[in-house]
Amino acid sequence: MEGGGASPYNPRTVEEVFRDFKGRRAGMIKALTTDVEEFYHQCDPEKENLCLYGFPSEQWEVNLPAEEVPPELPEPALGINFARDGMQEKDWLSLVAVHSDAWLLSVAFYFGARFGFDKADRKRLFNMINDLPTIFEIVSGIAKKAQKEKTAVSNHSSTKSKSNSKMSLQREPESHGKYPKQHPLAALKDENEGGMRMGMGMGMGLELDDEDEDEEDEDEHGETLCGACGENYASDEFWICCDICEKWFHGKCVKITPARAEHIKQYKCPSCSNKRART
Repeated sequence: MEGGGASPYNPRTVEEVFRDFKGRRAGMIKALTTDVEEFYHQCDPEKENLCLYGFPSEQWEVNLPAEEVPPELPEPALGINFARDGMQEKDWLSLVAVHSDAWLLSVAFYFGARFGFDKADRKRLFNMINDLPTIFEIVSGIAKKAQKEKTAVSNHSSTKSKSNSKMSLQREPESHGKYPKQHPLAALKDENEGGMRMGMGMGMGLELDDEDEDEEDEDEHGETLCGACGENYASDEFWICCDICEKWFHGKCVKITPARAEHIKQYKCPSCSNKRART
């Protein structure tokens, strides 16, 4: 049974056990996602107690439990086929995924106990495993959703603690109305400086009251490009907006520093300045 018909495989180090875990996990994920039609077909409720096995080779197998007592490894959940026709397919696959996660952990820590892992090794093994999404999270779509949310807010989390050492930009009152949405770089219309807008990264102490508006803006942030070099904005760079064409630029690309920007009443980018000169 073990290894898809190969000789018994006994990983002895934390790294080997983790590789074993990842291989078995990949096989079971394959059964529940890309090979789901074949997996569903093999789990015939008319058959006896069936189990889903994952192997270190990233292969999977639906089979009866091992004959030897006690088995070489902990057994997966028995009888997964019996519930197949009594549940919605999505719910059934999620249930099998949960039991598969439990089996993977039991196998990993079976090896840990068998080969005498100490407290530090067990903790290290668990942390390595815990960094991966569970099979249930993948099958249910939770992992994909979490990854999208993580990407959307990644620029907010790392710079908030630095805001006290930089100038503080506050949100433009809604009554001004000229710029209904803030730029991702904490755009500011300065009443006393004739409307010139600038921003320093994402961590400037800017706080929005409307969470829904935050989510809408986040979708637009990733598309913001510098009008000079075409690169994305970064969380620790100074940006400035042209008041003529309303494009955003890295300060370094247009040779404008935060100190110099404070004295500019209306900023015109090099392109707009050249157009004015020709007319």
